[in-house]
Amino acid sequence: MRSSRTDSLHLAFKVLVYISLYFATAFLLGPLLAWTGGYMAGITATGLLAASLTNGLCLRIYEQRGLAAIGLPSDKAALINLAFGFAGGMAAAALVLAGPLLTQAARIVRDPASQASVSSFFFVAAMLLFGSAGEEMLFRGYGFQILLRSAGTWTTVVPVGVVFALLHAGNPNANWLGLVNTAGFGILFGYAFVRSHDIWLPIGLHFGWNFTLPLFGVNVSGLTMRLTGFTMQWSAGKMWSGGDYGPEASLLTSAVLVVLFAYLWKAPIRRQSSALLDPPAGNVTCVPGQPFSPSA
Repeated sequence: MRSSRTDSLHLAFKVLVYISLYFATAFLLGPLLAWTGGYMAGITATGLLAASLTNGLCLRIYEQRGLAAIGLPSDKAALINLAFGFAGGMAAAALVLAGPLLTQAARIVRDPASQASVSSFFFVAAMLLFGSAGEEMLFRGYGFQILLRSAGTWTTVVPVGVVFALLHAGNPNANWLGLVNTAGFGILFGYAFVRSHDIWLPIGLHFGWNFTLPLFGVNVSGLTMRLTGFTMQWSAGKMWSGGDYGPEASLLTSAVLVVLFAYLWKAPIRRQSSALLDPPAGNVTCVPGQPFSPSA
């Protein structure tokens, strides 16, 4: 049997290969895709393709499996989990903004800078969906799952959530509360994967949140997405509105994150069989490093 030190080095090497492959692929694809599709489409396509290629290569090299093995099954349970995620993300974003609107701490007004159209609506919605899918495949994909398999649930979920936040530190108008809340979302999405053992649930949550905020005309992680021709005008301070970073940098989002965790804990999520985390059929040996397994 290999020593614990050897196992740790082998794990670290796999994670390093995973990260290196992603950045190398993104570096090669990024300029070409930005040139052919424009900045927004290019950066979104780069993230999704780089994550897909990186996961696909690592799965083929180390596990002799296809891309679906990271938790992308095409079955009814996957569709149900995607729907639960999307509904939860939308409801959480709406809840953050409903209070200020009802108390007149904010109001929705026409945005003269926005040239909303049906085509731009669907284009931005598609970019948000593909962007969410690319980020979740990267952060909850092969690298995340082999760490989960070896190090355990929260030892993996929390640090990866923090890294998820740190990579948003370069976004426009990022601040400490926005990054704390973004880390909360990273941990939430990690828990969503642990809960379902598929990536569809965190993709649904991520997309539901990112899609709903622009419907009200507010920024998403410091980025302005024009969808409806309207914007929210705030009379409340930045601790409630989030300022130019958007509601993700507000105390309202901090509170709603707790509600969203409770939703994930109680929602009737469909637990999938994981090719990387679950023991083979007939093997009753527990997976090392898994201190608990949330019920489906």
